[in-house]
Amino acid sequence: MSVLGSLLNPKSATFQANAQRMAERLAEVRALEAQVVAESEAKRDKFEARGQLLPRERVARLLDRTSGFIELSSLAGLGMHDDDGRKSVMGGGAIVGIGTVAGKRVMVSASDSAIKGGTVPPMGLKKALRMQEIARENRLPIVYLVESGGANLLYQAEMFVEGGRSFANQARLSAAGIPQIAVVHGSSTAGGAYLPGLSDYVVLVRERSSIYLAGPPLVKAAIGEDATDEELGGAALHAGVTGLGEYLAEDDAHAIALACELLDKLPWDAVNVTRHFDAPLFDAEELMGIVPQDEREPYDVRELLARLIDGSDFLEFKAAYAPDTVCGHARIEGHAVGIVGNNGPIQPKGSTKAAQFIQLCDQAGMPLVFLQNTSGYMVGREAEATGAIKHGAKMIQAVANARVPKFTIVLGGSFGAGNYGMCGRGFDPRFIFSWPSARTAVMGGAQAAKVMDIVNRTKLERAGAPVNEEALAAMSDQLRQRIERESHVLYGTARLWDDGVIDPRDTRRILGQCLAMAGEAEARALRPNSFGVARL
Repeated sequence: MSVLGSLLNPKSATFQANAQRMAERLAEVRALEAQVVAESEAKRDKFEARGQLLPRERVARLLDRTSGFIELSSLAGLGMHDDDGRKSVMGGGAIVGIGTVAGKRVMVSASDSAIKGGTVPPMGLKKALRMQEIARENRLPIVYLVESGGANLLYQAEMFVEGGRSFANQARLSAAGIPQIAVVHGSSTAGGAYLPGLSDYVVLVRERSSIYLAGPPLVKAAIGEDATDEELGGAALHAGVTGLGEYLAEDDAHAIALACELLDKLPWDAVNVTRHFDAPLFDAEELMGIVPQDEREPYDVRELLARLIDGSDFLEFKAAYAPDTVCGHARIEGHAVGIVGNNGPIQPKGSTKAAQFIQLCDQAGMPLVFLQNTSGYMVGREAEATGAIKHGAKMIQAVANARVPKFTIVLGGSFGAGNYGMCGRGFDPRFIFSWPSARTAVMGGAQAAKVMDIVNRTKLERAGAPVNEEALAAMSDQLRQRIERESHVLYGTARLWDDGVIDPRDTRRILGQCLAMAGEAEARALRPNSFGVARL
């Protein structure tokens, strides 16, 4: 065994300051998430008067008790469109995550109909597409809990064309052999009517479900016909006449119980929960104080590893060669993994070391975990002369073409091409999560401001124009502030640059569940066909 030690002093002033700052950043994230819940909860009286459960109550009822739920992209669209990021925080208009139903791991997507009627904003659409991608990669059944007015028409130009992809995905998921269950709790109209139409199983709620391409006002305007919701697409019509629905429930709770029963009856492999492994030798609470307040300050990624991996047992790969890039073998909750971490910028030798290690893990079929904290690839005369571009390209090629599942945690800085070489969003990691301390941008704000200052000075000097120091400083500072704002973890998570901002102390648990999912997907045999299941 190669057990990691630790030089961390949790009682030091530096540790305490880091931990306090991390706690503050985490509290900011959790407060915004709480606003989403509160905004939905504010409609409780309205839902209860209709005899309905609130959207989050539906999700809770669906999931097996004490099974846990990994909520994804909880702050999608923060500060965008109708979400102002302060008074109205909408979470993309949907509750999406992975949990266990009838002992089987599933993807859950629930319309948050207590917020703007569950209408879908542009980032809500991207959240839905990402959800479908995760379900496909991990071969997870999907349960849709539907009650939505469809796309937000104020933003139709940003959604209509790309929105068709969600329906194409449904058809392809069905053809791939991945079941989809739609529980229609209320309205599912216009384009949204195709969501249950393209699902494999549909559960309806008597006198609550309504599924139609055009509602009463549009029908009246288009063809002059007077019709009620129930006549156009009520539960009784679709259960007994059109055949769109397979099951008819009396209320929300009954509908969810039917979905659970259906999943119980489907021959889908149950979650394996009997894994045995050693805990890390050091307390996960100490993860709060390892990453410095300033992402430019260095720290040893091995201190993180000692608190993330089984038994703190880490077999480091080429430990004496390019130590700024740390590679090695370990286990996380019993799952063998290859880990790549940063102890500074990626040097040319670090690129070749990482590229070789990634290829070895791919050869062995071993999932890769990337722990990002880097200012990017090293620059300067020495780095360029020793092949920074050539060797960096090798690392990027290895990451892009590795066939094994890849998992990324953005711990601190994720700058420049370092984001690419360390498997950022553009390189399709199976999952990517951020810590509250994460920052993502082409470069840091201070560096960008300095570049802007040099470029502007050079331009003025070439033109023989006078240098206005005050104006140059203002331009540079404006750019610095913009990049500081746009590199913030909340800015990135709003745009789905990650799958959510997690508590550092939950990192091991979440990685363990994601690795288990990947293993189950690899072992699961699907029964694909060429068309999917259609109602004939």
